[in-house]
This record gives sequence, C-alpha cells and structure tokens, in this order.
Amino acid sequence: MTDSAQTSRPPADGAAPTEPDPRRWWALAVLAASQLMIVLDASIVNIALPSAQADLGISNADRQWVVTAYTLAFGALLLLGGRIADYVGRKRTFLVGLAGFAAASALGGIAANQELLFAARALQGAFAALLAPSALALITVTFTEPKERAKAFAVFGALSGGGAAIGLIVGGVLTEFTSWRWCLGVNVPVALLVAALAVPLVKESKAHGDTRYDVPGVLLATSGLFALVFGFTEAAKAANPDDPSDTAVQGWGDPSTLTWLGAAVLLLVAFVWWERRAANPMLPLRIVLHRNRGAAYLIFTLVGAGLFAMFLFLTYYLQLNLGYSPLKAGFAFLPFSAGIILTAGLVANLLPKLGPKPLMVAGLTLATAGMMLLTQIGSDTAYWSHVLPAELLLSIGMACVFVPASSLALLDVGEHDAGVASAVLNTSQQIGGSLGTALLNTLFAGAVTSYFADNVRSAADAQRLAPEAFISGYHVAFFWGGILLALALVTAITLVTARKDDVPADGAVVAA
Repeated sequence: MTDSAQTSRPPADGAAPTEPDPRRWWALAVLAASQLMIVLDASIVNIALPSAQADLGISNADRQWVVTAYTLAFGALLLLGGRIADYVGRKRTFLVGLAGFAAASALGGIAANQELLFAARALQGAFAALLAPSALALITVTFTEPKERAKAFAVFGALSGGGAAIGLIVGGVLTEFTSWRWCLGVNVPVALLVAALAVPLVKESKAHGDTRYDVPGVLLATSGLFALVFGFTEAAKAANPDDPSDTAVQGWGDPSTLTWLGAAVLLLVAFVWWERRAANPMLPLRIVLHRNRGAAYLIFTLVGAGLFAMFLFLTYYLQLNLGYSPLKAGFAFLPFSAGIILTAGLVANLLPKLGPKPLMVAGLTLATAGMMLLTQIGSDTAYWSHVLPAELLLSIGMACVFVPASSLALLDVGEHDAGVASAVLNTSQQIGGSLGTALLNTLFAGAVTSYFADNVRSAADAQRLAPEAFISGYHVAFFWGGILLALALVTAITLVTARKDDVPADGAVVAA
C-alpha cells in the first residue's frame, strides 16, 4: 500500500478529467507494473541473499543491511515521497522514481563490495519512496468513477500480493542459472520499458495549496531510525566476534551500541516534538493518536518486524541447512504467498459481517502459532512436517490481519488526511521490517556465539558444529519473532474497539 497526500480526492488544480480517459486501463497496466517491480524486488533479493553474502564476504552481523537499507529508506521517506509527488507533479515524480530505481538496481548488480551493495539498496528504497506513492496517486486521479476506481485498486492490490510469489520464483531462477547480480539487474530493462510506456499513456497532475515540505521532520525521523537500526547492528557485531569461542564481549552493553541507541531515542523524541509544532508536518500526530488507527499502525509495525525476519532466516535454513537450491527455496515459499492471496478474498467478504477485531485476533493467534512452530525445526526435520504447516498458519493469519488493518487505517479520517493515513500503514510495515530484521539478526548472532562458546573446543569443532549453531540461532530468532506477533495480538485485543459498522466500506480496497 502506498500513497500521496491527496489520495482520496482529485487534484486541486482540476487535472482530473471530466470525461474518462480512453486510455486509462492501459495507464493502469503501466502503473501496476511499477508496483509489481517494487514488490517483486524484495522477494528476489531474499532468495539471492545467501549467494550474495558468500560472493562479497558479508558477515552474518552485516548481512541484514541488504534488507534493512532498502526497507529503512523506503519506509522513512515514503511520506515525503507522497508530498513530492503531489507538489512537483505525479507523472514527473513517477518517471524520476523509475529512472532512479533502474540506476540504483544497476549499481547494486555490479557492486564489488558490501558497502556499494548496501548503498545501492538504500538508493533503491529512496527512489521506491518516490515511485510507489506517485503510482497510486495517478491511479486515483485517472479513475474518478467510484466503481472503476475500486476495480483499479483491486488490480493494483492483487499484483502487490502476487508480486512476492513471482519474485520468489524469478529470484530462484536468476540466482541458480545466472548470478545473484541479475536479481538486481533485471529491474533495469523493466523500469525503462515502464517509463517508455508511461510517457504517452499517463497524464500529469499535481496539487496546489500549502506545498511546504517538512524538511526538519524528514531529517529527524530518518536519522533517528537509522541510528536505531545501526545500534542493533553494533550489538550484533559485539556479540559475534571473529573468534566464536571468545565470550568477552559486551553485546548490548557495548559503548558503541549504547551511543547509537541513545542517539536514536533523542532524535526520535525530537521528531515527535517537532511534529507537534510544525505548520505542515510530515506526520500529523492526529493521525496516529486515534485509538483504532494507532492500533492498526502498531500492529503493522510488529507484524512487519516478525514477518520480514521470518523470510530472512527461513531462506538461510532452507539453503544452508537443508541444502535447497535457490530455485527450490523459492518454490518452498509459494504456499505462504498463495495462502495470503486465497484467504484475503474470503476475509474481505467476512469483514463487513464480523468486523475487524475478531478477524485480527484470530489471524494473529494463528500467525503466532505458526512462528512458534518454526522453533521446532532441526537439521533432520522435513519441510512438509514443519516448514509447510508454519507457512500456512502464517499466511492465513496474515490475510486476516492485512485486510482489516488496512480498513482501520482509514477509520474516521477526514478527506484531507486520507492519503497520509494510508501511507502511514505502509510506512509502519517497512519500518517494522527494518527494526525487526536488525533486532532478530542481533539475537541470532548472539545465540550462535553462545552455542560456539558452550560447545567448541577446537577449530575442527567449530566447522563441524556450525549447522547446529545456526539452528540454535534460528530458534532464538523465530521465538522472538513469535513474541512480536504475540504483542500484536495483545494490541488487537486491548486497543481495537471498532465494530463492523464503523469500518469504511472501501477501506480495504483503498489501502491495497
């Protein structure tokens, strides 16, 4: 789900046509293709990550930056991207986003070291933060008739859901038969083709009125979130020294870790202080302080934290411990994607009858159980008996969360704030993914170090016991991922008060 600040209404300058654009469905295909590329990119990189890590010599502590550099930049800049699209012009911003995303992908594909790869992923996230909200805003102003707009958003949302599944397969094929580098390079021709088609098919629009940017808010939020993620990463490094038998490390008590975490707290507190006083804030606090909307955002943050990390560690388990090829690992994730797509339609029909809370409580209960089931995996357990049931529980549970939470995000929102409220939900998931991946990777590294410290007596022992040490780390990561989902469950039980009559009839569509 993405956004611009004016998502729920035509642009102020009257750019929305009075007569339907005869090429509007072709324009939808172009705009939806850009969203497919963004969603596909995340799952492609997950499958390619073990190969990229081995090729570039990325440490276990640092590998999470391949994921978090993208999600952190995307999430932190998404609201600003929506503002830029509205003020500068949605088509212009869309084309700039496409060009930048292609260039960043090419840079990542030729990266000779981990630093360049991390930088390229951050650039991808930054340009995706321009591309995604402008695409959704263009759909909004292109389809002015409510029924047609609902169909357009349904197509857009379906591609968002299916993109992850496609990415898993494409990532496996490219990694296994070419190179992990093509998992990034493939974006270049796709983005250029979409841009070429967008020029004649997509019409420009922009908003007028108060067009001031909240630059201090962007700087405080982005630097605060970066400091928080970097603090988690420093803790992972301190808990994962080159000599795994060396236990004389401080981990969370390391001075560097504490410095970065302390800076993060100060910057994020300053961000809240500024947003309360800014004339045109990036994040109006009235959006998040509403009880039900705030619950939806918090739930998405916690779910994103647990879910992104699940993909990371399960990818490594399948390829390193079970010996799956990248392609086979991609197919192994398909039941998760298929489960979400198939269940989402049923949940959308049940939402008006049951209301959001029962569905979210049931879904988070199933998802927590699925994550905890993954704590039982081992080197000799089968995919069919452990991983598949966990994926199905998680996928059904997530569908029961995503659809109602998307509707809650728009509860009691005025027309002026509808776009921002929708964007905050996606931002919450991306930021949650960044923080959760960093945090759980740190806990994983600490568990691996502790296992080595307790069991290794020689270099030969370290090599022999490495697979079991990783299993120990996976167990810890999945356990705390389950705790994050359980906290989301508690949030749904205690904070969500909306009833079935309160939910916007088109909320799930708009937020797709």
